[in-house]
Amino acid sequence: MGNLFLTADGTNVGLEVLKVCAIGIGVVFAGLILIIGLVELMTFICNKLVAKTEVKASAPQVAQPQVAQSAVIENRGEIVAAVCAAVAEENGTDISAIRVISFKKV
Repeated sequence: MGNLFLTADGTNVGLEVLKVCAIGIGVVFAGLILIIGLVELMTFICNKLVAKTEVKASAPQVAQPQVAQSAVIENRGEIVAAVCAAVAEENGTDISAIRVISFKKV
């Protein structure tokens, strides 16, 4: 095991191998740290830009009174049938296997 780092002429290169490994690992970790720093910087910049556009977009809005919507759903049976058919198709089951418990307008 002591001759693991011997060259063809019998010289020991163990220290050089360890130096190369240490430099390689150091470069990789330095690169990862730089990438993390760049991602954090871009996140900070993007958040600042989004905050500015949200302030500009929300400034001209005037509070409007809420209009009460009726709780009655027109064509309720047709809508429920269409939703059940879509769910049955997506799940690959028969439509008769689907039971609707509640259906509310949001």
